[in-house]
Amino acid sequence: MAILASVNVGMPRDVTWNRRTVYTGAWKQPVSGPRMVRRLNVDGDGQGDLAGHGGENRAVLVYQVDSYQHWARVLDRQDLAPGLLGENLTVDGLPDDQVCIGDRFQIGQAVLEVTQPRVTCYRAGMRIGEPRMAALMVEHGRPGFYCRVIEEGEVESGQEVIKVSAGPEQISVAEIDALLYLPGHPRDVLRRALRIPALSPGWKQSLQALSNRPQQQKGSAGNVGLTATAAAPPPAWAGFRRLRVSAVHDESRHVRSISLADPDGARLPEWLPGQSITVRLHIQGSDAVLVRNYSLSNRPGSADYRISVKLEPHGLASSHLHAHAHPGDLIEVAAPRGVFFLGEAASPLILVSAGVGATPVLSMLHRLVATGSKRETWWLYGARNGREHPFAAESRRLLEQLPVSHSHIFYSRPTSQDRHGVDFTEQGRLSVSAISGLGLPRDADVYLCGPAGFMNDVTAGLVASGLDPARVHYEIFGAAASLTPGIAATPIAPHLPAGVPGPGPDIHFARSGLSAPWGPPSTTLLEFAEACDISTRWSCRTGVCHNCETALLSGAVEYDPQPLEPPAEGNILICCSRPRGPVVIDL
Repeated sequence: MAILASVNVGMPRDVTWNRRTVYTGAWKQPVSGPRMVRRLNVDGDGQGDLAGHGGENRAVLVYQVDSYQHWARVLDRQDLAPGLLGENLTVDGLPDDQVCIGDRFQIGQAVLEVTQPRVTCYRAGMRIGEPRMAALMVEHGRPGFYCRVIEEGEVESGQEVIKVSAGPEQISVAEIDALLYLPGHPRDVLRRALRIPALSPGWKQSLQALSNRPQQQKGSAGNVGLTATAAAPPPAWAGFRRLRVSAVHDESRHVRSISLADPDGARLPEWLPGQSITVRLHIQGSDAVLVRNYSLSNRPGSADYRISVKLEPHGLASSHLHAHAHPGDLIEVAAPRGVFFLGEAASPLILVSAGVGATPVLSMLHRLVATGSKRETWWLYGARNGREHPFAAESRRLLEQLPVSHSHIFYSRPTSQDRHGVDFTEQGRLSVSAISGLGLPRDADVYLCGPAGFMNDVTAGLVASGLDPARVHYEIFGAAASLTPGIAATPIAPHLPAGVPGPGPDIHFARSGLSAPWGPPSTTLLEFAEACDISTRWSCRTGVCHNCETALLSGAVEYDPQPLEPPAEGNILICCSRPRGPVVIDL
């Protein structure tokens, strides 16, 4: 017989952690007397980060007395008490390897349904003072579990926990936790888990991604259930190799294409339409080394790689390439990478871009023509005028070869030489209001690239008009948005770490354009990136959640602790790795 040993509540508050302020509801205390359990939480309780905790499917967190006793032995602690790990209900009984997703329990007047294991978040270890806690919970099969509230009602410590129904498929909390976070991911268990109605939508999405992944060589696939970064094929080569400039061509007043070929004439490895390469430039007359990402703009499978570079007013790399890249020159290039690539489907396709953002979607257009695609294709493009419209003739020629295509070209400031109905179709900006009147199909897949503000506005407009946000894909040229759960993002430009430069190897952050020597007090690449105010994404900080998974463009790292599941080939987890030598990271 299971018993409710303690009811614990606490409202979100600011907590100092690692010289930062975390807004969290993890500080919960036992309360006496009855407490009302409502649809979203227990009376007197709240969650600080609703993206990872709380909501209808995570209204109540349950943990076990037996697990506290286990951690007391493992961690040699005598001070572990109910609520210390942030749970609402501490129970004597209901072990994670016996409670199943979809099980329903009555406690007092309330009826709860088990929806998912606990989220692997760094805050699990904040109050207990154990940074490894998120990983230990998964590794030891003791995560605890969330419930949705089927019937609201009062609960009180000392009441019996009565099982009123069993979930279908009988997959335990510990088993489904391991299914997502540990290597293996057996297909038959994934299929069974996806048939459980009570499983929370977030977990269903993650397990569906794992189930949809084609079989790959063991040990290199990564975990697509945790991060889209693992969805890209492994890079065709490690580090940088020298390619020869085979041609240079001006596409518009400010955009120049540079084609790159193997110096020995061999065919370059293929890439997926939409992917990019990274170039490393050594500036003559100085010690400066610049690393930049550029989308490939030509047909996948071509003998050459073509990048198209916009000359920026203060862009060191673009200025160098425009002034000094000539046929016969050698440029260091990392292999094509990226998860922004055209998926195989029969649904309508919308390709949206502005300015030089046309490069990755132009490659997609080339692939559609090369494969004889019959997909209905919409080409939406915005430029100032014809002088600043790269690939105008090339894209027009490709669209004419597709059986069903629609082209809408927006010029915000056409010149007297620009012909309406020939060079452009609409005057004005490619905006949300302009797009809403085009009659776009709502079952389309969308691929979007351009300035950040443009992409944010267009994405919001497409979703508001009825398109599924999961089918809107976009490419970011610079650093991705930060993910720092519970900590307010600080919009500070990347900079060298404070203090004396470190004695270690150079760490180059490619998207941020910053290089600095490794050194204390940082113990991981994540901490070093934070010391430089590089935009980062993380949650567990101990090698479990894979939110921090990042492409390693060159170099090697070592792990401490070892991640519970390795990242995809060519990627690293920056939260628990340190460099073995100079590295270039795609941040």
